[in-house]
Amino acid sequence: QVRLVESGGGSVQTGDSLRLSCTSNGLTLWMGWWRQYPGKEREFVAALNWPTGVTRYAQGIRGRFTISGDRPANTVFLQMSNLKPEDAAVYYCAGQVRAKSGILTTGAYDSWGQGTRVTVSA
Repeated sequence: QVRLVESGGGSVQTGDSLRLSCTSNGLTLWMGWWRQYPGKEREFVAALNWPTGVTRYAQGIRGRFTISGDRPANTVFLQMSNLKPEDAAVYYCAGQVRAKSGILTTGAYDSWGQGTRVTVSA
């Protein structure tokens, strides 16, 4: 288990950009971003594999959102561009400490951040 601290959420307008950050206090294999709408399950957004630099994105996300990281700082970023009202959600950072399959599933992650809210007004 590691502790993950997110920051960067806020209120923006349609078409604006926002960058989320997540810092871990320990090493992880994968770092991912998920989002959750009220009353819904968390859904995968993007993930970064630290050893290889491989990234994965949810369908429809690539091109607007970019995941990147600062390895020495154990910090992963989610750069969100051209935000739409449907992007409004609570965004969670997740870290995988022990290797597991199914990186697009919540069960593959060992630790979660507290969440940061993104609001997008039309």
